[in-house]
Amino acid sequence: MQKATKDFLGKPAPPNYVAGLARGATGFTTRSDIGPAREGAFEPAPLQKPTDDQNEDPNQDPENEVGLFNSAPYEEDDEEADQIWKSIDDVMDQRRKTRREKRERQELEEYRQKRPAIQEQFSDLRRQLSDFSEADWESIPEATNQSGHRRKKESKFERFSAVPDSLISSSANQIAQQAVEESSGVETPLSTSGMITNFVDIGRAKDRALNVKLDQIEETIAGSASVDPRGYLTSLESVVIKSASEIGDIQKARTLLKSVTKTNPKHAPGWIAAARLEEVAGKLPAARATIRKGYEECPKSEDVWLEASRLNTNENAKIILGNAVKQLPQSVKIWQAAADLEKDVIKRKRVYRRALEFVPTSVALWKAVVALEEPDDAKVLLSRAVELIPQSVELWLALARLETYENAKTILNKARSAIPTSHEVWISAAQLEESQQKPVNNIISRAFKNSAMVRGLSRETWIAQAEASELQGFPLVAAAIIHSCISIGLEDQDELYKLDIWVEDAQASLARARVETSRAIYAYALKTVPSDPDLWMSAAQLERKHGSPESLDSLLRKAVEYCPQTESLWLMAAKEKWVWANDIDGARTVLREAFRFNPNSEAIWLAAVKLESANQEYDRARVLLERARDDNHGAGTPRVWLKSSTLERQLKNPQTALELATTGTTKFPKFPKLWMVKGQIEWLDMSNPTQARDTFSRGLKHNPQSIPLWILASKLECDAFSMHIKARAILDRARVVNPKCPELWLQAVRIEASNPSGAKSLLSRALKECPKSGILWSEAILLESRQQRKAKSVDALKNCDNNDPIIITTIARLFWSERRVDKARSWFERAGRLDPDYGDGWAWWLKFEQEQESILSQPTTNQKQNPGNSNKIEPPQESEKQMSQKVIEAVTLANPKHGEIWQTVAKDPSNALLSPPEILKLVVKKLPIPMPY
Repeated sequence: MQKATKDFLGKPAPPNYVAGLARGATGFTTRSDIGPAREGAFEPAPLQKPTDDQNEDPNQDPENEVGLFNSAPYEEDDEEADQIWKSIDDVMDQRRKTRREKRERQELEEYRQKRPAIQEQFSDLRRQLSDFSEADWESIPEATNQSGHRRKKESKFERFSAVPDSLISSSANQIAQQAVEESSGVETPLSTSGMITNFVDIGRAKDRALNVKLDQIEETIAGSASVDPRGYLTSLESVVIKSASEIGDIQKARTLLKSVTKTNPKHAPGWIAAARLEEVAGKLPAARATIRKGYEECPKSEDVWLEASRLNTNENAKIILGNAVKQLPQSVKIWQAAADLEKDVIKRKRVYRRALEFVPTSVALWKAVVALEEPDDAKVLLSRAVELIPQSVELWLALARLETYENAKTILNKARSAIPTSHEVWISAAQLEESQQKPVNNIISRAFKNSAMVRGLSRETWIAQAEASELQGFPLVAAAIIHSCISIGLEDQDELYKLDIWVEDAQASLARARVETSRAIYAYALKTVPSDPDLWMSAAQLERKHGSPESLDSLLRKAVEYCPQTESLWLMAAKEKWVWANDIDGARTVLREAFRFNPNSEAIWLAAVKLESANQEYDRARVLLERARDDNHGAGTPRVWLKSSTLERQLKNPQTALELATTGTTKFPKFPKLWMVKGQIEWLDMSNPTQARDTFSRGLKHNPQSIPLWILASKLECDAFSMHIKARAILDRARVVNPKCPELWLQAVRIEASNPSGAKSLLSRALKECPKSGILWSEAILLESRQQRKAKSVDALKNCDNNDPIIITTIARLFWSERRVDKARSWFERAGRLDPDYGDGWAWWLKFEQEQESILSQPTTNQKQNPGNSNKIEPPQESEKQMSQKVIEAVTLANPKHGEIWQTVAKDPSNALLSPPEILKLVVKKLPIPMPY
């Protein structure tokens, strides 16, 4: 028969067909395919040395400067530069991180929707496979080669035969011999690698798991007569199904504990451990049987009986503990456990009374039975208890608390006789006397004469007893203990050392909110060292915060009596009268007494002037200042002359103010504030900037170190004469005389405000000279564009050690401009905590809170258009409403004095009599927007 010819041999090859490509062959070209090569027409040009203008490697990456500075040394400034660039890269990476991650998630979701995985495509079909029966599975044909071309060839070699029964039985016997009997080993075998499956172990593990479930079901049925349908599912959630490895560990432990209890049956902990193992395994009946053997073998073990009662039901536990007390009638724990099983109070009393017949000296049993009795019966029981246990302090004190005052005194006296070294009895006696409003010092003094009792306790322990008495409501007892114990252990020390220790003790007690104890320590210290003004000031601060106005006034009277030359005590006494008690005449009396002891005190003279000025007694203030300017009878200091001039300027008398300032500069040319006030009067009040220029010039000759005077002179040239060139020259001379002064650099930068590039250049020079200046870094943040402010803020915090309030306030303003309200508020709070004296920070915070409250109080656009709409905006929370008020209260307590805008407002003569909250509101009005655009 003629062989058939392949039908594709005479047809053209398909497009892009390469013969042999499927079996790994590759195409190649020979000279016979393309013909002989042609010779070149020219000789190759000789190699030349490249010139400097030629690039040696034109394909090199221009961004990779490999080898450019390869020979240069790598120094600290190079490392710092690398770190700066790395921080910039990190900041830039974080800028759009959230947006980038969101976009990537969306792209991934779209990709998965368009190209789902195979297991997702067939997930619905896989779920349908659960409905297949065994017949359906068996009817699925085998995946065989259906091509007729190769089926005939493969059928020659493939033959299938049944496996002999002998081979199956020998394999099963081999597996059975290799399997380890679970009860024969002492350790859990390691799991196999998964290459060989041991079906015998799998079958046994399933049997054990089934037994565990059946045991749990049996216990559930035995423990309850019926099934609660509502709690059945919940109970199933608590069932823990143990794995094969856990069951193996339990079997191992069971074997070990069985060996322990068998070799040493009198070892009680072994029985307890074995019972708890069965409990953990979920076999409670086995646990009860094990612990039953335990108390049979160890009837004198208290722990075994208690464990048996715990594992059994309430009724069985009563029987077990009944047998236990027969074996151990002296065991307090067994009697207590038996009483706890009784729900009826009468039965519980009966158990305790029966227990006391066997253990009459147990304090715990007496306390338990007394707690169940009425007061009258409790007295009888406690009377018997203290007869049997006279050394128990608790029982004596409990009996004393139940008795009347007279009977309690008798009982405590008996207790002192029975226990002479007990400090609790003495303290209770003192507390009893204080409860009857009687003196307690004698009792505590007698207690400390007992040397045995005093030697047994340290000074710290006695202070703790005083604090405990204060906590119980006995401040007199606490003070008496402090007065008697505060010098224990310090007898050989000098007064300075004692004073330091006492102040530390007082501050520690105050930190624990034990005010009376702290007050008693200060009182004893002041009695011992009455001439220490700092001690008086600390005690006064305590009374100011935690005492009454009367107690503070009494303390300050004693303070100025012992320390009449201490100005701060006189001023505090006067302020207490004036501000807190609103007693102006009393304040005048205090200052009059202060003049008698301190006639030349500048602070007292100025305090008296401030008192009269604040109450609009200007004639009195003028008289006081006139007397104070007298060198013979008053202070005659430059601050007195300054106050005289500012008072006249405040009263709109510029000519008199100028004369006083002129006289002051003549007498005190080295006092720069007088020159500044004189120049401001001439410039602002008398409109004579030329004379003010001369005043500032002469003042700078005498005071070249005065920074505010240099700044005023430069501002005068800019604002009054528009001479920016001369202002720059003044500041250049100022920086020569006062190098590394950030205030001068800041003024120079602000003069260049019309030239942003020049201002930035000058600011970079300033930061090099003053790298830790907060005001310069703040200005640098404000001068940057919005995109660069965060990076500049990071640099500012790093250079200023994260603790400059000006920078922190500026960063809070940055968050405010980005509408990150919570972040801004936290940074404003941080600035207030760092420096409460920085007034501008408080003003920015108040402006921020006022804006948030106005936003919350305004209705939305939808509400304006639809007043009856049910979707109303929620009213602001109470905390948000009151935030601005909290800021004002904090400013009242802090009383700030510094801040660029704050000082401008506070030192305005028209605002001389304003309080800190009033100044704060004026400063808020002068503040610009949070961040320039």
